[in-house]
Amino acid sequence: MSFVACAALVERADPVRFRATMAAPVQARRILFPLYAFNVEVARAPWVTEEAMIAEMRLQWWRDALEEIGAGRAVRKHEVVDALADVLDADGAACLDQLVQARRWDIYKDAFEAPEHLDEYVNATSGHLMWTAARLLGQAEEKPVRKFAYAVGVANLFCAVPELEARGRKPVVDGTSNGVYALCKKALAALSYASKARRSVSRDAAPAMLSGYAAGPVLHRVYRDPSIVAQGLQDPNPMRDRLRFLHVNLRGWWV
Repeated sequence: MSFVACAALVERADPVRFRATMAAPVQARRILFPLYAFNVEVARAPWVTEEAMIAEMRLQWWRDALEEIGAGRAVRKHEVVDALADVLDADGAACLDQLVQARRWDIYKDAFEAPEHLDEYVNATSGHLMWTAARLLGQAEEKPVRKFAYAVGVANLFCAVPELEARGRKPVVDGTSNGVYALCKKALAALSYASKARRSVSRDAAPAMLSGYAAGPVLHRVYRDPSIVAQGLQDPNPMRDRLRFLHVNLRGWWV
């Protein structure tokens, strides 16, 4: 039942990853749904309260749960933790612990200190999740996975900019058109690297990447017109998005 609860949570809170996971083989879903449910819980923890201390405690709760999983001890009773403990190894627990630590930035309204700080955040949140999923699913080289995850993370960040700014956050180091353009160009370079190295990710591991299918179109739109980030990046053609997903899924390539 914990696995079913994870799938239901992802369906409600993360429809893109839910659709990607449902397109994966059944054995891959057993790994992906607990990971993505964990990500939902951690990603929303900083936003459910205005009290920083309570948000910190919520994130620490997940760090403690990961420590229990990594040490092979009995884990606390929680549907997501139960399912996660069935699929996660010690290396994965340590990797995801860094993801939780990175989410502390979401609690506060401080700006990123430098582009390198933003890169660390994207690599920890998007990169650690995607790499852990790919590693648990099958054979994959780490660098292409993390390059793709970086591109996906930046694309997702661009899509979230208006909402984050409305909540008083400063999601990018330089929000000018030039700053957005530079970040987008860097993400596209990472995407290009991942595309050239895509054969280093096995078919078994590929479902971990499928949820990033829309990163390329988003980044290319921003590259052509960086100002659209501030306006809100909504896909003007949902049918085209569905066709792209179908094409990527059937082809078996994620970029």
